[in-house]
Amino acid sequence: MMTAAMDPVEAGRPVAVGGWSRLRGWLAILPLLGLCAGLSAEALARPDIAAWAWTLPTLAVLGVLAIQVVTSLARGDVGLDLVALLSMGGALALSQPLAGVVIALMYAGGQTLEAYASRRAGRAMTALLARQPRSALREESGQVKEVPIETLAPGDRIVVRVGDVLPVDGRVAAGRAILDQATLTGEALPVTFGANASVLSGTVNVGAPFTLLAERRATESTYVGIVRLVEAARAQKAPMARLADRYGLAFLGLTLLLGGGAWAATGDPLRALAVLVVATPCPLILAVPVALISGLSRAAGIGVIIKGGGALETLAQVRVLVVDKTGTLTHGRAQLTAVKVLGPIEERDVLRLAASLDQASGHPTARALVDAALARGLVMTQPTEVAEVPGEGVSGLVGGRLVKVGGPRLMRSHCIPFPETEAVRNANAVAATVLVAVDGKPAAVLRFADPLRTDGGRTLADLRRCGIQRVVLATGDRRGVAQSLIEGLPIDALEADLDPAGKTQVVANERGHGLVMMVGDGVNDAPALAAADLGVALGARGAAAAAEAADVVLLIDSLAPLPQAIRIAKRARVIALQSVMVGLGLSLAGMVAAALGYLSPLQGALMQEAIDVAVILNAMRALGGPMTATASDTGIPEQQDRVPRTVP
Repeated sequence: MMTAAMDPVEAGRPVAVGGWSRLRGWLAILPLLGLCAGLSAEALARPDIAAWAWTLPTLAVLGVLAIQVVTSLARGDVGLDLVALLSMGGALALSQPLAGVVIALMYAGGQTLEAYASRRAGRAMTALLARQPRSALREESGQVKEVPIETLAPGDRIVVRVGDVLPVDGRVAAGRAILDQATLTGEALPVTFGANASVLSGTVNVGAPFTLLAERRATESTYVGIVRLVEAARAQKAPMARLADRYGLAFLGLTLLLGGGAWAATGDPLRALAVLVVATPCPLILAVPVALISGLSRAAGIGVIIKGGGALETLAQVRVLVVDKTGTLTHGRAQLTAVKVLGPIEERDVLRLAASLDQASGHPTARALVDAALARGLVMTQPTEVAEVPGEGVSGLVGGRLVKVGGPRLMRSHCIPFPETEAVRNANAVAATVLVAVDGKPAAVLRFADPLRTDGGRTLADLRRCGIQRVVLATGDRRGVAQSLIEGLPIDALEADLDPAGKTQVVANERGHGLVMMVGDGVNDAPALAAADLGVALGARGAAAAAEAADVVLLIDSLAPLPQAIRIAKRARVIALQSVMVGLGLSLAGMVAAALGYLSPLQGALMQEAIDVAVILNAMRALGGPMTATASDTGIPEQQDRVPRTVP
């Protein structure tokens, strides 16, 4: 089965639509019908009809192939299609119509198998692209109007029906959202999101209709960014594929040399034809892109977008991990960790009053306090007469009571004496301390921290089992902050107090230990991500600059899928190399046998078909295998594998 030289770009997208695609589909039918008609004529002792039945479809396929070869040559692409062109033309010139129609059938069949392999390999990536919504239902003046998603703006209220794909990132404004996130994160069961919970575009509403409050424009939302990443991944050509192209030219030269040598040595042109027929470009032009695109698609299925075969190959070979702390090993956002009540007001009332006031503040700890109050089911009141001093705190009235939330400087400026407790004195590096006063008296001390992810240590250990030999933490925080957080983690070195240039220098310094993978999620990580051999960004909520600079984007807010992605990459690379080496070895053996006269052109075509089918099926093994995604791979806790998840 001879196949057209497949550009790895095309290996990841469905077969082209239009006239050319339909023509390629009919190509496989013509030689098949001709072969059957010719064999029937031979059985009826009509060799003249048989010859024409075999020749005509071969000429049709040959004409299409000639156009394709000329087009490729005009682009400066000298492909292995020349082997198929020469073998078919040679068979007809040497009055071997049966061999010619078999070669034509193998070539046309290769086109069909190529299209199937490409569609199968890119199924998960294609699914991501196919779900992109085009319109949304926006509430306008008490009515619902269908509008293009490009017109949506932050603050718009959008009605999401059952089965609708969320068009933009936002929050649940009314109702309760039950979302299928499988396409983005690989999580099998729907997740329930309560009021005010953040939700991502690209997920599907499988519950009752709800109202979404848009927080980003469509062009800035998570799903559009993912679509751009997938399209970029398809447009990349892997180093291994480029290597295959170079080997393909050498293979073409060897084929012509061996065939010409056999003809010159024996004077038998059929030997040259047999060599051309058995020459198998498939291991080079199909095995590599099919295996790599299979790996890309499988990684996309667990929520990891890899930008092309080159990044997949590098992921399989990285030896050093440089990781940022904030947003990667930690959650990247403050969380309320402790409440110390100082007065007669109960804890729930203190939190309700403080959170009600902090609704008017944009400070990160204010957002964390409001989230904590919502998680506790507290009903907040709209504050009035709010006054905020940047860097110090905020004051205002909540239900007729004067509330102040801020630091010690704010309290001292209003002569509110807080006791010198350990919590007030020691606002250590790991946590932030916020004071609350009600009606001029100390009410509570709140502690906020950016805690370590619960799966951080397990993920780092798993990465080591995947071949990572050295782990370096590179952070802009003070050394004391980072050291207290990573105690007990499998980290070899700590680099602290770094600006973006410092992180980039750390990446450069670590290259002496092997290929470097940098993991980050913020704008300040983008230079280091671009400088590393492989940049990995947490793209679900990370900065757009980080996602653009990275080679790999994790769609969920966790490093948990990264070890599985490395296993997928390693398996795809091994299978690609295996397919090339074994396929070419068998092809070369068949070519030598044909040159020595042990294979006729017809036997060579059948042997070539068997090799090609075996090589393609072997390359498609990269889609499966024993390394199926587990709960830890997708970031979903083990106990939630069978129980739908709820996000407050």
